[in-house]
Amino acid sequence: MFVCICNAYRDSEIADAARNGARSACEAYEALGNGPNCGCCLDTAEDIVQQVRGAADARDTALPAKTLA
Repeated sequence: MFVCICNAYRDSEIADAARNGARSACEAYEALGNGPNCGCCLDTAEDIVQQVRGAADARDTALPAKTLA
């Protein structure tokens, strides 16, 4: 679905940007090539980023810590 009409960004594109390291909606938009325009979509985009980042953070903490020998 389209999240940002001004930039024609889809939820999947925002999620991909978050998987690639974006930690906020604005960072995701910058990674996609444009910052936010009117701003109406930022709450939804931020929710997507936080969902993806939360899943990634949970996955990272579930992995066993490496020990130095």
